[in-house]
Amino acid sequence: MTWWSDIRELFGSPWFLLLLLLVPVIWWRWWRRGSQASVRFSSLALLRGSRGSLRTRLRFLVPLLRSLVVVLLAVSLARPQAEDEQARIFSEGIAIQLLVDRSGSMRAMDFSIGGKPVDRLAAVKRVVQEFVEGDGKELRGRGDDLIGMIVFAGFADSRCPLTLDHEYLLETLQQTEIVDARREGREEDGTAIGEAIALGVEKLRDLERRQSRMEAARIKSKIMVLLTDGENNRGDISPERAAEMAAAFGIKVYAIGVGTKGMAPMPVIDMFGRERLQPQMVSIDEDALKEIARITGGQYFRATDTDSLKQIYAQIDQLERVKLEEKRYAARRDLATAPITLGKVRLPSLLLMAFGLLGLEVVLANTVFRRVP
Repeated sequence: MTWWSDIRELFGSPWFLLLLLLVPVIWWRWWRRGSQASVRFSSLALLRGSRGSLRTRLRFLVPLLRSLVVVLLAVSLARPQAEDEQARIFSEGIAIQLLVDRSGSMRAMDFSIGGKPVDRLAAVKRVVQEFVEGDGKELRGRGDDLIGMIVFAGFADSRCPLTLDHEYLLETLQQTEIVDARREGREEDGTAIGEAIALGVEKLRDLERRQSRMEAARIKSKIMVLLTDGENNRGDISPERAAEMAAAFGIKVYAIGVGTKGMAPMPVIDMFGRERLQPQMVSIDEDALKEIARITGGQYFRATDTDSLKQIYAQIDQLERVKLEEKRYAARRDLATAPITLGKVRLPSLLLMAFGLLGLEVVLANTVFRRVP
């Protein structure tokens, strides 16, 4: 029977709901007792015009409270249950370390979003967000993957640890800004590709050390997605040496060279303090990026506009997929002992309300509404 199945879904012990049959018995007894006179008179003609006292008119509160107690106890004993929202358990996925260039050259306005020119970092933010969350089309999202982020310019800096909290990751990405050499100093600018890869290797190795043997086995592969528009000119570690470190620990690097070839429009401040675009020569060390990809078993890509950048992330998304055995659980909790929230009002649990009403009914039945005999 479908209705019985529905009841079994809502209650752990539905047979206790049969106690609700006591409610009509309570009212029948109250009506029967009220229809029988305790003290007999020869005539009630003098009382017919009397409406009775307030206490007399409120006698129904005793059976009402008793009925509510029976209802609350019957429902509580039937164990009403709620199924918590199903929670996804990380079973098998990929650890992805994003390496994002924020050097001054990322200010070049050779990308666009919705037909409006934007700098390279703004385009990267848009595409990476779609890569992580999915766009409903080419990109399916990386909901089961641990993702971290390292940004680099003159130095490499870990901005977000490897995490499943992708909301925090994307919030951190949106807060990332391009280096302003005038404000932060020229030593902050530059492109330390080797240091960024080495730091990414360190963070992925830390993940293995922190995870238990069983949990580490769930990570099917470890990759880095390196995005830069320049050539390594800072740091003590060469990109090739860092790539060898990554390869030694089974970490693949997908390298993306971002930006147009040759001249690119770069915002500059003229002598009058006004910002304007001025074509400047840009250079990407494609040979070094290709070598990094070759050493680690990854691939090299070149993105010259927003669409090609998105296509690159879509290719990486397809290349780095594992067959997930997704595990879900549904935790059930008893509602009889849990507080009840109605909007902004917080009520006690069903059991507490039942015992409270029972106490009130006993007090009223033996004081204000006491019957003699």
